[in-house]
This record gives sequence, C-alpha cells and structure tokens, in this order.
Amino acid sequence: MKARIIVTPKKAVLDPQGKSVQNALAHMGYTGVGDVHVGKYLEIELPGADKEAWRKQIDEACHKFLTNPVIEDYKLEIE
Repeated sequence: MKARIIVTPKKAVLDPQGKSVQNALAHMGYTGVGDVHVGKYLEIELPGADKEAWRKQIDEACHKFLTNPVIEDYKLEIE
C-alpha cells in the first residue's frame, strides 16, 4: 500500500511562493492564470493490508509532524 499526502497552504494564508509562480507565468505570456498555491507531495510505502489502521497513524503523523495544521491543509489517500 501507499499513502499519498498533498499539502497546501490554507486559502487564508499568504502564499508568497505561489504568488511568485503566478507572476512568472503572467510574464511568460500565460495570461488568465488564477491563484497559484505551492505545496508539497509525500508518498509513503506501507506494509500490510490494514488500510484503516494506517489511515489513523498517517493522519496522526500529518497533524504532529508532516504538516503545520495552523497554516496548511492536507489530503490523505491510501491505496
């Protein structure tokens, strides 16, 4: 199994990296690009087949270590 985690800044948090990418795209001629949010992607290999047990553990790890819940949101998928 694999855990896939996508971390993005919360909508209310200023994202200077995303704004820089948005401005660069506009300067390169890609007009009409809306807000850009720069985040991170994590992929974790998981042994065994107990999906729900892993979901609980990885969710806890996201809250404690992998993300900053004050300024970031995340989406967790286990496949």
